[in-house]
This record gives sequence, structure tokens and C-alpha cells, in this order.
Amino acid sequence: MLAAGRRGSPDAEEALARLCSLYWYPVFAFVRRQGHCSDEAQELTQGFFTRLIDKNDLEDADRNRGRFRTFLLAGCRHFLSNELDRARRLKRGGDSVRIPIDVAHAEGRYQRALAHGETPERLFDRQWCLTLLDRVLDALREEYAAAGREGVFARLSGFLTFDESAGTYAEAARELGMTQAAVKVAVYRLRGRYRDALRRCVADTVATDAEVEDEIRYLLKTLERS
Repeated sequence: MLAAGRRGSPDAEEALARLCSLYWYPVFAFVRRQGHCSDEAQELTQGFFTRLIDKNDLEDADRNRGRFRTFLLAGCRHFLSNELDRARRLKRGGDSVRIPIDVAHAEGRYQRALAHGETPERLFDRQWCLTLLDRVLDALREEYAAAGREGVFARLSGFLTFDESAGTYAEAARELGMTQAAVKVAVYRLRGRYRDALRRCVADTVATDAEVEDEIRYLLKTLERS
């Protein structure tokens, strides 16, 4: 995220593309919950991230300015209240970077989220948390795949969230050709890697290491309230 705000640096373009792909959906959900239709929410989301890029506002999202989640939400509020025309101009053929938004997928995900009856702010926070958790799972999946253990991850990842569909350790052991004791150890290690990966992801979005645990507790509470 910091690299995305440093224009001219070798990693800036890649970091910016990753940032947009990671965090566009919480912004879309927030905008949609404000009462905008799906098409308009797409344009406004595009417009908001385009402003971040064009104005280089990401330079303000440094480690001395607090949580990136809060920065992004405050920036989106400001954008919606003051710069709707900028987003509408994109439809007429702006030359800025476009974010690859899957509107059909986003709208379906948004409609499912409506069952919780949340405020726009709470919806943003919950979708931010879910985005982070997806990012952690993707990172672990890649790690296990690189080690040739993608099948192990696929079978054991359900134990991270205590998903009933994961079954029992004994069932997992039979399917993986492992002992039950070995599965217990593998799950224990997977949970440890999950916690470490979650801390790394959250650390990228807060100002200091001291804020990591507070941010994790806050985000997980957003899921408990849903």
C-alpha cells in the first residue's frame, strides 16, 4: 500500500493494481448501501479509485496517519459528497486506469449481505474484514501449492473456521492417507500460519505494530455482530 503511493518507484504500478483488486469490493458495497444502483455504484467506485491514482492521495496513507481502512472510508465519504461528476465523466470515456470490477458477482455478493440489515459503515467494515480473510487464505493456498501440498490445504482449510463440512480429523486422515495424529499436527501448524499471515496483512493497514491486535479484534467483532 505504501509502495502504491510512491509514483516513479519500480513497484508502484504492481502495488497499485493489487491494492485496487483487493479493496474495491468494500468500497462498492459501501457506495451501494448509500442508495446508488449497481451501475452507478460501479462508476462511483471507479471514480473513487481513479481519484486516488490521479491525485496521488495514497501518499497520505502512510504509517503516521492511522488505519488504512479508516483512511479509505473517509476518502470515499468525501468523494461521494463532493465529486460525483468526476465519476460520471468516466462513462463518457476517461483515460484513467480502469479497475476490473465484476459487477454481476459484486451485486450478488451485495444482495446476500443485505440480509444483515447493516449501516453503510458497518457493511464496509465487515466486507473489509472478509476481504482480508480471503487474502490470508489465498496467501496460504499459494504457500501450500508451492510446497506441493495444495491438496492438504484444500482438505484442512475448513478446520480454520470450524466449518462442519470439514468433518472430523479421522475422516481427513483417511482421505489424505495420514494418521489422525499427523492431521492434528498439520491443522495446528496451519492455524499458526493463518494467525501469522493475518497479522502480516493487518500490519500493512495500520500505523504501528501496537495497533495490529486492536485492529484484528475490531474486525473480528464485525463478523460476530453480523
